[in-house]
Amino acid sequence: MSTENSITIIDNRSQKQYNYPILDGSRGPSVVDIRSFFKDTDLFTFDPGYTSTASCQSTITYIDGDKGELRYRGIPIEDLAEEHTYLESCFLLLYGHLPSAEELQNFDLEIRHRAFIPEGIRHLYSAFPDFAHPMSTLSASVTALSAFYSEHLELGNEEDYGAMAHRILAKIPTLAAFAYRHFKGIPFIQPNIDLSFTENFLMMMRAYPGGKMKLGKNGHESITPLEVRALDTIFTLHADHEQNASTTVVRGVASTGAHPYVAISSGIAALWGRAHGGANESVIAQLTMIGSVDRVDAFIARVKDPNDPFKLMGFGHRVYKTFDPRAKILKKLQDQLKEELNLDSNLLQIAQRIEEIALGDEYFISRNLYPNIDFYSGVILTALKIPREMFTPIFVIGRTVGWIAQWSEFKKDPMSKIARPRQLYTGK
Repeated sequence: MSTENSITIIDNRSQKQYNYPILDGSRGPSVVDIRSFFKDTDLFTFDPGYTSTASCQSTITYIDGDKGELRYRGIPIEDLAEEHTYLESCFLLLYGHLPSAEELQNFDLEIRHRAFIPEGIRHLYSAFPDFAHPMSTLSASVTALSAFYSEHLELGNEEDYGAMAHRILAKIPTLAAFAYRHFKGIPFIQPNIDLSFTENFLMMMRAYPGGKMKLGKNGHESITPLEVRALDTIFTLHADHEQNASTTVVRGVASTGAHPYVAISSGIAALWGRAHGGANESVIAQLTMIGSVDRVDAFIARVKDPNDPFKLMGFGHRVYKTFDPRAKILKKLQDQLKEELNLDSNLLQIAQRIEEIALGDEYFISRNLYPNIDFYSGVILTALKIPREMFTPIFVIGRTVGWIAQWSEFKKDPMSKIARPRQLYTGK
């Protein structure tokens, strides 16, 4: 093997040398191909949490954590969030290019008509206890979809992949809205094919049986274009994020040959954790606990106290070592909506005081503890009259397309194999 573009590892015990090729991507760090490492050396690599491991090769999403950069299929997230709708971003993630006007129209119409769920799943909710958290019932209902569409265990062509992807993308908002309404103990509202993807979800959350909710009308139950745009932006920002914990779970389940909807349900379960998608719910809970602006300094002092386990939610990120680019977009959106949506002034004032301190304090700066997407999304979702228990299901709705794109990429890769990491055994 040529050593020109490789890395050499020397086993100092035997002085044996091993060369492994360095593979260059189109962006980001190069990787060392160590697929034959165990066979060559009888050693495993040890990387808890996969902090230095590229688990796959992908063309979907790119992140540069040092620069604060996020791209879907090469397009900056800023362009997508400000100039395109969520459904356009969905089409991009699924098919690799932004849709033409005709492609978007056909895609939109199909998603609208696939939003209805099987009647059997609607009855499934009656088996769940009252006040069950929407994430638990959402995960269960997505798993149940595999019973109604079992043929997806054998996808044979692009048309099959498309039908599978469009169906779950269309039904997730309906399932999430049903999970919420069961949680609240109020009647389900069926989808309305006359409404856009995001407006339809808000309608299913807010409407009453027989009631009409028209875009742009004033009143308690109205849905304004501004609210639709705000939530649509949040969906776009959550659509994919490379090989995060829940996506890694989806790919891992995909590697077993399980039904794609079971893989998505597994991703939902992983996303529920407060260190992952559940963080936005924890942010609002913490802001509520702090209670007032004059208590912020005391909680900041607790953060800095090495003997206090208290942690500030919504700051720092596993990948980003600077401002999360999605957080920048939401901060801008939050400022735009501050007056128009009548944001909760107390929570907003507390959040802004925390942000002000953190962005100017060496303790936070030296540790790369910048506000992340969860810090801003919770305040905006609160302004949209979405209860805290639905914050993570909102994340699920946005992320489903990314999970499906990642699942499909894995299944179509001829080099893919079942996920089977090894271990450093230290037991008896």
